[in-house]
Amino acid sequence: MGIRFCTHGSLILIITEDVEEVIELKKRKKQKLKKSLETKTKAASEIQAWWRGTLVRRTLLHAALRAWIIQRWWRQTLENLLQKKRREALVTYANTVRAVVKIQSLVRMWRIHWRYCQVLNAIRVIQCHWECHNCYTCALLRGHCVVTATHLQFHIEIINS
Repeated sequence: MGIRFCTHGSLILIITEDVEEVIELKKRKKQKLKKSLETKTKAASEIQAWWRGTLVRRTLLHAALRAWIIQRWWRQTLENLLQKKRREALVTYANTVRAVVKIQSLVRMWRIHWRYCQVLNAIRVIQCHWECHNCYTCALLRGHCVVTATHLQFHIEIINS
């Protein structure tokens, strides 16, 4: 048991305390303080964990958006390359077809020209023989020419007058 004296002016107070009770009160205060501190620490830890989770989720969202943007750009680039290749293939095909048509046209023209020259040579031979013939005043020659895509026809008629 503890005795304490306190003076207030002319008044003297004598305080008697039970030491065990004081120790018990101090222990309870410490426990309450410790419990309060633990509660506050736990609440602070929960708030910090929530904030860290929010930051991580935000970072992951930004990373996912950036990846999506890059993927979209890459798909668009591939699509543009594919369109360019298709366009080049179409131009190459058109040029090839144009060249083939031109060659076919030139070959057809050459074949018709060749046939025409054959007919002209035949006409010259006939005219030459006809002029050498004694009776060329007795008859007339009339010719008719038909040109088709595949051949050249020439008809000669001898008309007696």
